[in-house]
Amino acid sequence: MRYGELLTAGVLALFSIYLMWKSTELPIGFIEGRGPGGGAWPFWLSAIMLLSCILVMVKWWRGTSPASQSDEPFLDGYGWRTLVLVGGGLLGFVALIDVLSMYGAIAVFLIYYLRFLGRHSWALTLVFAIVAPIALFFFFEGAMRITMPSGWSFTDPVFDILYDIIY
Repeated sequence: MRYGELLTAGVLALFSIYLMWKSTELPIGFIEGRGPGGGAWPFWLSAIMLLSCILVMVKWWRGTSPASQSDEPFLDGYGWRTLVLVGGGLLGFVALIDVLSMYGAIAVFLIYYLRFLGRHSWALTLVFAIVAPIALFFFFEGAMRITMPSGWSFTDPVFDILYDIIY
């Protein structure tokens, strides 16, 4: 467990640094009259993630976190099973983005995660699987003016209705 905590924090820290570097290809500051630059959110969220990873490493080095004092294995059988199920779901989500759109892939992932992994009711699952993608659509497309991948053309009628609401 001790080395798993350090390894995870290290990998996430490296990923944070990469995302911060990549985000600087776009403006990361405030653009007068327009708002935050295109790289602002990814840069600053990655910076917060990097700071969190550094704090985890400091706690590990000092031996103050429970994981840094543990001799337990990093992942037991249940942990590996969960990692495979959630990781596989995320890979499926990414694969579906080009087909169903970002929002359709989110809906499918929520159904998989809430109903099949979380064993929540169909009512709760469907409410989240419908409301969350629509809310995210209005946030990204309407408020932030960031266009997400729209998938194959059979998803266009849904987007046409939502775009009519925005514009």
